[in-house]
Amino acid sequence: MIIKSLELDNFRNYKNLHMDFDRGVNILYGDNAQGKTNILEAIYVSATTKSHKGSKDKDIINFDSEEAHIKTYLDKDGLERRVDMHLRKSKSKGIAIDMVKLKKAAQLLGLLNVVFFSPEDLSIIKNAPSERRRFVDMELCQLDQIYLYNLNNYNKIINQRNKLLKDIFYNKDYKDMLNIWDMQLISYGVKIIERRQLFIEQLNEIIGSIHQKLSGQKEELIIQYTPYVKAEDFEKLLKSNLEKDIKLKMTTAGPHRDDFIFYSNGIDVRTFGSQGQQRTAALSLKLSEIELVKKITKDLPVLLLDDVLSELDSSRQNHLLNSIGNIQTIITCTGLDDFINNRFEIDKIFKVSNGIVTNEN
Repeated sequence: MIIKSLELDNFRNYKNLHMDFDRGVNILYGDNAQGKTNILEAIYVSATTKSHKGSKDKDIINFDSEEAHIKTYLDKDGLERRVDMHLRKSKSKGIAIDMVKLKKAAQLLGLLNVVFFSPEDLSIIKNAPSERRRFVDMELCQLDQIYLYNLNNYNKIINQRNKLLKDIFYNKDYKDMLNIWDMQLISYGVKIIERRQLFIEQLNEIIGSIHQKLSGQKEELIIQYTPYVKAEDFEKLLKSNLEKDIKLKMTTAGPHRDDFIFYSNGIDVRTFGSQGQQRTAALSLKLSEIELVKKITKDLPVLLLDDVLSELDSSRQNHLLNSIGNIQTIITCTGLDDFINNRFEIDKIFKVSNGIVTNEN
């Protein structure tokens, strides 16, 4: 899988843009706040239907416009494919593959798999559990449409149940209605817990050897999935927490409160690891993500690196760059020094300045 070209209309700070990419390493360089990350964001939206920043559609459309278009041309197994994304401020987005409109956004997932790596990801280990849940959810939603279906329904039911809990707080007569939502919440929640468990098992098969290489064979990394409640206990805990949920007007138990703990040589990296250990663990996680996508999809993902090199020391830079292999990679940076110093092979260079992209080779 490679991205051949990208066209943007009224997306972020781009009125009109056309870019042709090389199947190898593509560098976008320029000063900060010029629009480099916006290009990666557009590609990510084309792959997942969502912004990696969590931005709403209306916020990624150019200020002067009511709608934006992203056209992404792909080469998949020797065939050219085209993804059209029509973003609108006042309506839901329209998506088409090869000019055929999709009925559901989920139908897009799996066509283009991307791995996005930004400086924020280096903090995923030490940040709040929501960051680690988001990582797992974003990856699983690309790889497993059934998981996406279960997660979307779970989140909708959580919102409905929380709304009902607020009503019950003021009027106990609504209490009998809870059972309808609880049964659905348990059904979808159990499936989410079980799929997350399998995902972590798959990651652990890969991440150990990667982390050993990164740490100079000094550390062994293991991820432990710590569900807030085990699948078999979800129904019981949901019922026992009922009065507390009514009092707090929110659902206090379920996979929306899960966490994932990283252990290096048996030590909790988040709590006791140094910043260097935390960053190494995060880098191992992203490199494992690449390998897992390759293993599950039998295809190569597109790697998007957003100004990550400036946040890594030289040894971690080298390991990351050497791990790219034959994966199409699009990298943003403020300068080319890191690549020149590492004698890293660059296939295409773009300079980005105030929303204007110039091909320099």
